[in-house]
Amino acid sequence: MNPIPIGRLLRANTVGCDIGCKVTQGSTPSFGDMVRIPLTNQNKIYGLVYDIHIDDDGLVNQLAAADISREIIEDNRRNRNVPVEMSVVFIGWEDPQGRVHHTRVPYPPLTLDEIFQCDDEEVRKFTQNGSFGYLRAVLRNPELPVVDLVTAHLRQILAARSGIDAGQALEASLVEVISMLKDDYPQMMDVLSAVSEIL
Repeated sequence: MNPIPIGRLLRANTVGCDIGCKVTQGSTPSFGDMVRIPLTNQNKIYGLVYDIHIDDDGLVNQLAAADISREIIEDNRRNRNVPVEMSVVFIGWEDPQGRVHHTRVPYPPLTLDEIFQCDDEEVRKFTQNGSFGYLRAVLRNPELPVVDLVTAHLRQILAARSGIDAGQALEASLVEVISMLKDDYPQMMDVLSAVSEIL
């Protein structure tokens, strides 16, 4: 379990949240990565990063138009007050007894709660029973980049598993995707085509 927080919560509801991070490239979660938010009542909320953006500010606008040294650029990146923001869609939660639920979270986390990147062990635990029903939170949300997000998440699942176990997890997840998208053939083919690129 990763003990180092990557950021803090800015705003949330029971569907997802936005988090602010003061981190450098290479230490932030990637698009599609699983994250965990521990709550004060020992519940944990799990989600997928579906958007990463860096807003500008007045200083950046001025620096972009000036002839500046590499040192000034690095100083601005390390010390800027505007955080890297990430948007997360919730995919489930874990109760204090360690049971994982692939349903909507019962209530959102609070502002300034810490967020952690999930390691391979946590990804395996969340997907261990072979049920991928939580993907409905992604597949049925028209505001998400569904195809790319599912593909990136499945890539993380495969990286967290090995051999036969990875193949079985991929097969079970694709069965779930096909079942959920059976009435949306173009979307289903888009997802399957994108997934074929990670095999």
